[in-house]
Amino acid sequence: MILSTELSQKIERTQALLQDACTAHKPVVLANSLGAEDMVLTDIICRNTLGIDIFTLDTGRLHEETYRLLDEIKKKYGLLVKVYYPEVAAVEQYVQERGINAFYDSVELRKACCQIRKVGPLKRALLGKNAWITGLRREQSVTRDELKPSEWDDDFQLYKFNPLYDWSEQDTWDYIRRYNVPYNLLHDAHFPSIGCAPCTRAVEEGEDVRAGRWWWESPSNKECGLHRSARQEVQA
Repeated sequence: MILSTELSQKIERTQALLQDACTAHKPVVLANSLGAEDMVLTDIICRNTLGIDIFTLDTGRLHEETYRLLDEIKKKYGLLVKVYYPEVAAVEQYVQERGINAFYDSVELRKACCQIRKVGPLKRALLGKNAWITGLRREQSVTRDELKPSEWDDDFQLYKFNPLYDWSEQDTWDYIRRYNVPYNLLHDAHFPSIGCAPCTRAVEEGEDVRAGRWWWESPSNKECGLHRSARQEVQA
């Protein structure tokens, strides 16, 4: 498969942005959600031997296909992704007081679950780092349409880089096919965006790529709290 000139240029810009992050802000880490975009970044980092560590967050409620991908990464790149887990006591208290699936009951309870299972582990993963990298893209949702390639993350007090900010979904998959990048098999079952198993479903043709995430909520709420706009909503 031959990549388009436009995509080739985007890849070069992505590599340059990642290299700049390493040069100016080391130590830098990639927060790998084990979705398609983060697998593109994983491949670019490993292919170019960039000094960027990679971690993921295991909420305890992920799909089996997501766990399998961790093994595929190890086989393909010889890379053991560091995994961060939520604090057991916090999970136990939430479940005991609210119920195992309380996140369906209200936006506040869903975000409280995300705070425990995602934001808490992320804080530990970012401790002592100067910058973190995400696979966010502008076209993914209305909450990301003003995404910048890099910015100061005031909540975590470090720099945040979004190297795929201007990539399209087609760009992402063209790269994956060109370089034979391992990916989450749920994507083949119409899961464009993958999170926890109870909060993710397949989407119909023509639906928004984030329609399968927290589908019972308004699109304006569809963030888990890892990124600035969502955290501002939690605090409001």
